[in-house]
Amino acid sequence: MNIDADDFTLLGLPRQFAQERAQLDSAWKALQGQVHPDRFAAEGAAAQRVAMQWAVRVNEAYQRLKDPLKRAAYLCELAGAPVQSESNTAMPGNFLMQQMMWREALEDAAGQTDVEALSDEVQTARRERLARLAQLLDEAGDAAAAAQEVRALMFIDRLLEEVDARLEQYEDGV
Repeated sequence: MNIDADDFTLLGLPRQFAQERAQLDSAWKALQGQVHPDRFAAEGAAAQRVAMQWAVRVNEAYQRLKDPLKRAAYLCELAGAPVQSESNTAMPGNFLMQQMMWREALEDAAGQTDVEALSDEVQTARRERLARLAQLLDEAGDAAAAAQEVRALMFIDRLLEEVDARLEQYEDGV
């Protein structure tokens, strides 16, 4: 094992967006079992420190790969097309218009039913974009276009957080 290997290699998984969660979980558990610091208790403090570094590295890889957006961003980075979400916020005009319409719909929502309908619509758009990400990364090999999809999904996820917060207000009777 190489601590500097990419996350996919480290966990023994194919370098692709589409991942089976059960396979990912299984690979993580198996590797975590090999590197857990408790297995090295009899070998002294130095061995435990090394094991701890390995355990942290394995957990970082698992956390990155189990989240579809983090996994996609990581694949883009590996392919030389980093997402750069902090410095590159340019989005196509049609997406910006859609964002504005969704935000206005959230503001104008007359009640829980309206917010739930908006949530369904945005969740559908999110699923469609995730499917497009899989196609761009695994089939077309277009990391630059995938990076733009990741940025769009980040916007969508922030909107969904706001929608969920609004729905919680209805559940709390506010």
